[in-house]
Amino acid sequence: MVLNTLRNLRAHRSAAASRIAETSRPADGDILLETIGLTKTYAGADGELPVLGGIDLKVRAGEIVALLGKSGSGKSTLLRCLAGLVPPSSGTATYRGEPLTGANPGTAMVFQTFALLPWLTVQQNVELGLEARNVPADRRADAALQAIDLIGLDGFESAYPKELSGGMRQRVGFARALVVEPDVLMMDEPFSALDVLTAENLRGELMELWESGQFPTRAIVLVTHNIEEAVLMADRIVVLGSRPYGTIRETFEVGLDRPRDRNSAAFDELIDRVYRTMTGRPKETRLPGRPEGVGPDRRTAANTPLPTAGVDSLSGLAEMVLHRGGSCDLADLADRLGLEIDDILPLVDALDLLGFAKISGDDLLLTDIGTAYAGADVQQSKSIFAEAALGAPLVRLITTSLRQNPDGTLRAGFFRDVLAHHFTSEQVTRQLEVATDWGRYAELYSYDAEPQEYHLDEDSP
Repeated sequence: MVLNTLRNLRAHRSAAASRIAETSRPADGDILLETIGLTKTYAGADGELPVLGGIDLKVRAGEIVALLGKSGSGKSTLLRCLAGLVPPSSGTATYRGEPLTGANPGTAMVFQTFALLPWLTVQQNVELGLEARNVPADRRADAALQAIDLIGLDGFESAYPKELSGGMRQRVGFARALVVEPDVLMMDEPFSALDVLTAENLRGELMELWESGQFPTRAIVLVTHNIEEAVLMADRIVVLGSRPYGTIRETFEVGLDRPRDRNSAAFDELIDRVYRTMTGRPKETRLPGRPEGVGPDRRTAANTPLPTAGVDSLSGLAEMVLHRGGSCDLADLADRLGLEIDDILPLVDALDLLGFAKISGDDLLLTDIGTAYAGADVQQSKSIFAEAALGAPLVRLITTSLRQNPDGTLRAGFFRDVLAHHFTSEQVTRQLEVATDWGRYAELYSYDAEPQEYHLDEDSP
């Protein structure tokens, strides 16, 4: 019903959009947002923890820019710096040439988790931004109704969020952002909390509005971990790397006509190029005091964090690759499994760290030891994994520390304190969870959650 209503109201929407976008708009190509040498760090137990390092970026009127990267690459932090919600530690972030000193007046945000107030109706939620700007009630109501109509929510004005599906709730988020007539719409993974069909529908309608000229905004900045989504929507894709902090690894000009054909050779070729960049290991720009390269002999728990990958998951991926002859195209594998980039890349990083696989072009290749691991029985795989896991710095640190302690026991707090010098508290928790999983499987050590203690395994190699 909503789709039919949406199609029938397109002519009316055009008039509504014209009324929303009455203010003057910059011409296509004008620089709306810019960062120069932007860095962002957060306070840690032993100094500053870098998140972004030296970001130079321009967002121009008339374009959609996708920020793409693994979890931890700083893409959401960069979005918030552009929105003026997070101040840079150094460098500058500007809107129309003016440095930001607070919330960016030319942007509005759509969040992954909808962020609606459950006690307010759809119309009241949409009016929130206007109310914060002290817009009179009658003008607020008129603008909100126009935005609701534009985004396909006509008839739901008096509904409460609990009465809406996930897709309809996200429509409210879009209407709330667009009603303030931003120059730039900021979207932080706006479709990732929706089911596949709903996300596809909403994404398609959004692009229809953008192409039709009815969209009351001059540019879009989209944070996503979905490569296909970035290629489908964006004019420019900015890939962020995350070792050891967020930097721009590469920028792709998409250059494909809309509507885009997912089955075209050009579409597939660009996806493969982006995958290659996401999974590659080019040397990255370094912050002062950081080593230029990290070889196996220089790996530490600080400069080589454990990928967020459980043993079962990385073992499953190794077995899948083995069944495909020991090598496979990453993009094809992810597509066949229905996985997103954030799902598969930590597993690839884990296999690489353990020496079980390597990346060659677009392909993931099992090494000799990786082939042996993937084809071994349970006991053999444990033995192979134990030897490989000792090459992972944090696993090695825990094992070595336990061996040097007379009773083979250490509190988890010891390792938390060590890691806290280099990671946030949330990152420390994730690192220890992975290290615990790997160490238990390898039978290097055990962990007792009640006293929060690690214990050396008596048969530890």
